[in-house]
Amino acid sequence: MAQVPIKVQLSTLPNSPGVYQFYDSDDSILYIGKAKDLKKRVSSYFTKNHDYGKTRVMVKKIRSIQHIVVPTESDALLLENNLIKKYRPRYNVLLKDDKSYPWICIKNERFPRIFPTRKLIKDGSEYYGPYTSMKTVKTLLDLVKGVYPLRTCNYDLSQEKINAGKYKVCLEFHLGNCKGPCEGLQSISEYDRQIADIREIIKGNFKSSLQYFKHQMKALASEMRYEEAQRIKDKIEILENYQVKTTIVNPRINNVDVFSIISEDTFAYVNFLQLSHGSIIRSHTLEIKKKLNETDEELLQLAIVEIRQRFDSQSKELYLPFKVVVEPHLKVTIPKLGDKKKILELSERNAKFFRQERFKQIRITDPDRHTNRIMAQMQKDLRLSEEPRHIECFDNSNIQGSNPVAACVVFKNGKASKKEYRHYNIKTVEGPDDFASMEEVVFRRYKRLLAEDEPLPQLIVIDGGKGQLSSSVKSLDILGLRGKIAIIGIAKRLEEIYFPEDPIPLYLDKKSESLKIIQQLRNEAHRFGITFHRNKRSKAAINSELEGIDGIGEKTAEELLKKFKSVKRIKEASIENLAKSVGMARAKKIYETFH
Repeated sequence: MAQVPIKVQLSTLPNSPGVYQFYDSDDSILYIGKAKDLKKRVSSYFTKNHDYGKTRVMVKKIRSIQHIVVPTESDALLLENNLIKKYRPRYNVLLKDDKSYPWICIKNERFPRIFPTRKLIKDGSEYYGPYTSMKTVKTLLDLVKGVYPLRTCNYDLSQEKINAGKYKVCLEFHLGNCKGPCEGLQSISEYDRQIADIREIIKGNFKSSLQYFKHQMKALASEMRYEEAQRIKDKIEILENYQVKTTIVNPRINNVDVFSIISEDTFAYVNFLQLSHGSIIRSHTLEIKKKLNETDEELLQLAIVEIRQRFDSQSKELYLPFKVVVEPHLKVTIPKLGDKKKILELSERNAKFFRQERFKQIRITDPDRHTNRIMAQMQKDLRLSEEPRHIECFDNSNIQGSNPVAACVVFKNGKASKKEYRHYNIKTVEGPDDFASMEEVVFRRYKRLLAEDEPLPQLIVIDGGKGQLSSSVKSLDILGLRGKIAIIGIAKRLEEIYFPEDPIPLYLDKKSESLKIIQQLRNEAHRFGITFHRNKRSKAAINSELEGIDGIGEKTAEELLKKFKSVKRIKEASIENLAKSVGMARAKKIYETFH
């Protein structure tokens, strides 16, 4: 059957909510998406000019479109998530982990055991979780076992077998860790009440357990059973200490899921906090690799569905940084201030810390990815046509016009390339004229690179404001490089970034990595230039002291410094030692000058 043209396929799409699927010429699925209006959304792929390269490539490959109509947009969201996980299309974000998460199991049996597991067996047992680390599970189980004596044996404790005296108490009973239900020393009703309290503790609600133990402690104290009352008091302290560690702000905040997102060019990080009775009972951060330059709203929407399914969240309220489409029965709150805002900020901090940890790990394990990310960020922040893999920065140094010099430092892939640093003595400018000096140095630098057919940088950074930048641009005009190399100026006072012929400066975020690279370049150029300037000034001062002696010129002064290493040693030298270098007549003049 002949392939139906895309235009025809688009014209027959309905204006209803649904899920669409793009296929290539081999009938392989390329992309799955959801839409409030299928016709509008799918048509936009073929009518827009896409800035993002991968989107353009994908659209060229589309040969057929399929769709599923659903009643509402939130239904489309759920269906999209399930289809993405099933088919794993090439151009879709995949929200998945390879981890097998731990759970807490309350076994379906008489006198239930409680233990950690990574396997869910459908035998009627209760499973709580999944938890993002086994450490959390162990901490929670240690708390439970420290407060409630529970059995650990795997005996079948049916009433018939207990009555028949089939089992004997073990060491755990003698250690006080179990009350001996195997011999009928603990009733099923008492054990089940413990399990009910443990369920609440696992959910983050300590209220019932604390009330029960406080009542029990008072009863024992009134009967003057002080040792037993003290043991109950110890359990109360264990519970209260654990509760203090987990409470964040407001105990009235109950059964809430908090989501936040931190995004960059190629990756996004979604943090999830689950709250119960004012306590965080779960925290998880998901790293998402972008495929088609997805928006934060799209990524957060997908992450919410995936994370809530994965952790089987039953919370009915969500705290989010901005509105997204969710299931209709969920309440969405966008906190603006107070305790709710603090919790959202806590979630954002968790996402940022996770991102920083990933950056540190990537820097060690995959340095190229770290460099590529920074280069892509600089290109975006500075509105460049290409990534600035090769950057050069210029700085002038002079004090009241004396010994004017300039420095050029070179960064490649965001790192200093010190062997390519260059010093310049200012030749054509007299007096302290920073603008003319910058014009001379930039001209000399790129005239030479062109003459030697050396690679040119993608970005030039000028240490200075609009004046120095304009002077540098004049040199690029003369050399015919205007428009071929991007050039910016950075003013020290407010870290303003200036572009040629644009009077309004750009202010980058103070924590931006792009600004940090530019500052590093500027500081390195200043350090390199000022060191050269000081050495030149110092040498000039030394030479002038020696050259002031009658009959001693520049060459003689240099020979003396090579031999004696410093003016101080020349002053301390005897006539005989001086004569060995410059002859007796000049040696006498030098000796008499200093003595």
